[in-house]
Amino acid sequence: MGSIELCLSAPVDYLCDFTYNFYWQHRGSKLEPDSVIPNQDGTEYTYRDLVDALSDGTDIHIKGDCGKQLASSMGVDLFYFGGSGGFIEGTGSIFVDGNIRSESFGWGVAMCAGNIYVKGSVSEPWGNVVEVTSEVSGYRKFRSITEIVHNGLGDDELLGGNTFDGERFLLADGVMRNTVGARCRRDVLIEVKNDVGLSTGILMRRGTIHVHGNAGMMTGVVLQGGTVIVDGRSGEFTGTEMKSGTIVVGGKIGSYAGSKMVGGVIYAKSGAKTTPPAEEQPLTGEDTKYLIKTLKINPIFASGYSRYTVSGESAKRS
Repeated sequence: MGSIELCLSAPVDYLCDFTYNFYWQHRGSKLEPDSVIPNQDGTEYTYRDLVDALSDGTDIHIKGDCGKQLASSMGVDLFYFGGSGGFIEGTGSIFVDGNIRSESFGWGVAMCAGNIYVKGSVSEPWGNVVEVTSEVSGYRKFRSITEIVHNGLGDDELLGGNTFDGERFLLADGVMRNTVGARCRRDVLIEVKNDVGLSTGILMRRGTIHVHGNAGMMTGVVLQGGTVIVDGRSGEFTGTEMKSGTIVVGGKIGSYAGSKMVGGVIYAKSGAKTTPPAEEQPLTGEDTKYLIKTLKINPIFASGYSRYTVSGESAKRS
């Protein structure tokens, strides 16, 4: 499908960001999709030009360093912009002849399709991406965790001690990631052997994410099914706008848990400070059985969990 070359004299933020820095929140006050990307040398591409090109299968070659939020929600046909909410088959690839600067939000967050090739360094946190063997000499290659879960590895091999056998995706490389398992729609286990950052399991519909460590803010945000298990603590706004599914936290949960929650269940070993409409509900026998089976714990430990959901809602686990 051809390619676009973008030469930068200085790093630029929000390149190939399919959300245009969450346009629905700022409505153009922070970024206008049709504005010309700054620091270009000899071209006048807009932010929308890059997103449209990738959506059509065109590759983007960036000569220079990238700023924050590169490739956010890459490969997602977003509802807000009139899309289906699904993944865009045949999404193009991004080639970076330079470095990727991450900052706190990360790069490749909630990414679900396409590839990112990098000649330079990549800083943490990463997004919903993992490194695989590269067929392009001189470049490191990164793919979406969710895309691999749905479509398999093909000829690629995972690096850093990570493994995927079709049913269990083990992340053992110690990399800090945000949005792990974003939009997952398959019954697989994504197991993380270290801490995770923001929005683990965002918009997930099926599957299980098990974090053997702590999780950051907005764990399970807009969860629509499936299960997120955190052995340690989770940050503020856990379960925000949760619609269905289950969140289980073995440690302390930050404030504002269940903010704007519609359905689903949050189990917390150390209790939680919820925000209406989420509230504590009595732990039932079915809840105890679920915790025993899911966490492989005895009934005494299971009875020590608290249950939070929306009053009057069935709050199906998924």
